[in-house]
Amino acid sequence: MKVDILAIGVHPDDIELSCSGTLLRHIAQGKTAGLLDLTQGELGTRGSARLRLEEAATAASLMGAAFRKNLGMADGFFSYTRENIIKIIEVVREHQPEIVLANALADRHPDHGRAARLVADACFYSGLVKIPTAGPDGTPHERWRPRALYHYIQDHNLEPDFVVDITPFIDKKIELAQAFRSQVFVPGAKEFEEELNSPISGEDFIEFLRAKARAYGRAAGFEYAEGYNVARTPGVNDLFSLI
Repeated sequence: MKVDILAIGVHPDDIELSCSGTLLRHIAQGKTAGLLDLTQGELGTRGSARLRLEEAATAASLMGAAFRKNLGMADGFFSYTRENIIKIIEVVREHQPEIVLANALADRHPDHGRAARLVADACFYSGLVKIPTAGPDGTPHERWRPRALYHYIQDHNLEPDFVVDITPFIDKKIELAQAFRSQVFVPGAKEFEEELNSPISGEDFIEFLRAKARAYGRAAGFEYAEGYNVARTPGVNDLFSLI
């Protein structure tokens, strides 16, 4: 199944908290999007791997994603290895995205920056013919390199290289974030453990998500936006694309 966009997060909920508004906008335009989580988030203060997988499946369904996969790497301890690069290459080649969205280049959580490098290098190596991979039935994959890789901004307020208008989708983004009921405050959620606090578990976190999106949108004249960084200078066909 080929998709237009492949969004990759090291933890379940990274995608929803950081770039789901962008995905919702493009899905509404008729584009297809797939989701890939590198780990099950088993080291998270709250919830469990099983619960987070259930929440991730719910969020993917609410979003209208074409699929969601999990590579089962070790949360907190995944390494830059050939094995892990190949795992990502296999997904990229199977689904042939034009655009890949990946974790922040640097962030509060050390997993985010490490995942950003791992994904970026896997996208490059995916285009090399001398790295063979095959599907579950043994059919060789074609080499494939996405046309663009963009790193979504997460906890740290990095200076964006560009922003995407998510104004019509801000409420849906909040709904997707709250699908992770063990992680994000949802009034009355039975999954919520009051005694275990995390940076995203407070009642003020949803307000923070809205405020962050409003701040990134302001400079571009949008009510709400999500910010991105690039490692390679993007190009446009005409100046009107930048308006």
